[in-house]
Amino acid sequence: MIMLNKELRRHYRIQNGVFIILILLLVIVLGFFAAQYRFQWDVSQNGRNSLSETSIEIVRKLQGPVLVTAYATEQHAQLGDIRKIIADFVALYQRINPDLSLTFIDPVEQPVLTQQADVKVNGELVIKYNQRTEHLTNINEQAFSNALMRLARAEDKLIMALSGHGERKLEGDANYDLGEFGKYLRTNGFNSQTLNLAIEQDVPINANVLLIASPQTDLFPGEVDKVLNYIDRGGNLLWLVDQESLRGLLPLTEKLRLTLTPGVVIDPQAEQLKAPITFSLGAIYGRHAITNNFNYITVFPYARQITINENEDWRSVALVEVAQQGWIETGDLNGNITFDQATDVPGPVSIAVALTRNIRDREQRIVVVGSGHFLANTYLGNGSNLDFGINLVNWLTGDEELIVIQPRATMDDSLMLSESELAMIAVGFLVLLPAFFLVTGLVIRWRRRRIVK
Repeated sequence: MIMLNKELRRHYRIQNGVFIILILLLVIVLGFFAAQYRFQWDVSQNGRNSLSETSIEIVRKLQGPVLVTAYATEQHAQLGDIRKIIADFVALYQRINPDLSLTFIDPVEQPVLTQQADVKVNGELVIKYNQRTEHLTNINEQAFSNALMRLARAEDKLIMALSGHGERKLEGDANYDLGEFGKYLRTNGFNSQTLNLAIEQDVPINANVLLIASPQTDLFPGEVDKVLNYIDRGGNLLWLVDQESLRGLLPLTEKLRLTLTPGVVIDPQAEQLKAPITFSLGAIYGRHAITNNFNYITVFPYARQITINENEDWRSVALVEVAQQGWIETGDLNGNITFDQATDVPGPVSIAVALTRNIRDREQRIVVVGSGHFLANTYLGNGSNLDFGINLVNWLTGDEELIVIQPRATMDDSLMLSESELAMIAVGFLVLLPAFFLVTGLVIRWRRRRIVK
């Protein structure tokens, strides 16, 4: 019996020794891999502690050093340790691109450097890349990634907006105008100028895109000829067409091999969502760079149908299809709107198309949208109209990889617990869990002593 007890004790010692050696080996292996490799998991509800795929792609495209200088004091009156906030935020980008560096300058201790950098706010960031500079006063992913996107552009893109016929203005503040959209274009590295073809000889050769935004009066035949000549030269075009007359631009539809059907698209689905029945909801998109990974709802008020005619000149894609259960209303919109099988055209309806062709050793790009309202100041905030509009312009200017960054709402920034819930957590961690481990240990010790005896 004594020999048996000695054998059991020796067996337990060997077992414990092997266990300790294995634990030490595991710690060594884990330490080695931790030194060689880095893995991170973001378990927050909406991934707010990591970058979106779009931001990651933009950061990876930056070749060469990116210098970020933060003009911030040690402590901020409202934010506290603002330097730590900035450092933690910039670290998200540094993990993707080690060439991105961060330097702090105290604006109080270095007033001359601060003034030379034209810094106005405590905590302002100055980002330099390829001899270009961006200033940021808001620190969030959307603002920072958009700044990197602007810096990544080789040069600012020029949008020429046709004027002289009551078009929607990119600088206008009226509900009808595109002023808010124009502001976003400028913050994303686009410049815009107005173009009156009644005065100018032609569309400037340095224009990246010609914008025709819902003329209210007819263009002169000579102006139309200049637009057609611009298309023949391979110019890019964004044409916003409303339900009214084409204003003398019928020859342009013929050149693009398109048919714009009269009437307004009626979408019963919009009425179910408490929106006017004359608002078309975009949720089905064609396969195209503009709509790649674009899974958001867009709203097109008073849209009209755009039909692609079969031809060998243009490669065409229907970008947005709406009104699956709707129709094209050709009657009066002020009365009771119902489907008339004799005159109305049933859905689904295509209301936006993208056209391309190779001309003069480059790809010409054109987009026609059957609703100028969707980018107007009144409706720009509906759905993801802004994002869709920015994507249109990015693609037209050849920067489809630099798409808009979606701001992510912070869904889990705080945890609200009642007093009873806090008490339960305290009892669980401070009493029940230690008691469980204590009882488990006593039971194991008692069983081993019985076996030894």
